Amino acid sequence: MVQSRPHHAGHGGPGAPAQAQSRAAQDGSVLQVSLPQSPRGHVAAGQTRGDGDAPSYDEEGVRRAVRLFLEAIGEDPDREGLVETPDRIARAGRELFAGLGASPEHVLEKHFDVDTEELVLVKDIELYSVCEHHLLPFHGVAHVGYIPAKDGVMGLSKLARLVEVYARRPQVQERLTQQVADALVDYAGARGVIVVTECEHLCMSMRGVRKSEARTVTSAVRGLLRNPATRAEAMSLIMSR
Repeated sequence: MVQSRPHHAGHGGPGAPAQAQSRAAQDGSVLQVSLPQSPRGHVAAGQTRGDGDAPSYDEEGVRRAVRLFLEAIGEDPDREGLVETPDRIARAGRELFAGLGASPEHVLEKHFDVDTEELVLVKDIELYSVCEHHLLPFHGVAHVGYIPAKDGVMGLSKLARLVEVYARRPQVQERLTQQVADALVDYAGARGVIVVTECEHLCMSMRGVRKSEARTVTSAVRGLLRNPATRAEAMSLIMSR
């Protein structure tokens, strides 16, 4: 049965430690492994949490700004190839930055009644975002794993949707990774979380040092996944191909 999940303000309480078991089941990119029990702990999102209350998108303002930009670089915004560019960018921006007005809590509010102590891991979630420093794209994949709350698991697509919420905004990879992890704790009550992102940044590939083969890897770990053995097992599953 599908239920709406209440907001989790925090978690606590003792748990009995248990020996980790090395059992894994694989179906495509979805993996499950059994994990040791340990106390549940809430990790505050701090400054990395997005609340989905961004102001409305101003298409006309974007059009004016793009036209001014074209003039500033010495181009003619009225020539044939550029005359519709402000409109195109304004429409594209509404899609590229849609995450500014999206609510991660809404994405994670429903769950299924399945009681499990195991890690749920979805690998290779494709992501595209825009670097807030140069407004150039970065793209790659996210690997998101979590130990569900005792009241149920989320649909697997929710993890991909959560990544989209935080990717579709001016962003830095390090913060995106932390925001996804914190949202799973704050809004889904996850007892443990691991998020790893691997991305190419066009601000490094097409300008500056121009290293097109460089990849940036960031990670965030919360709750039960901080256990060294559990974290190592999760990382081995993430890095396996």
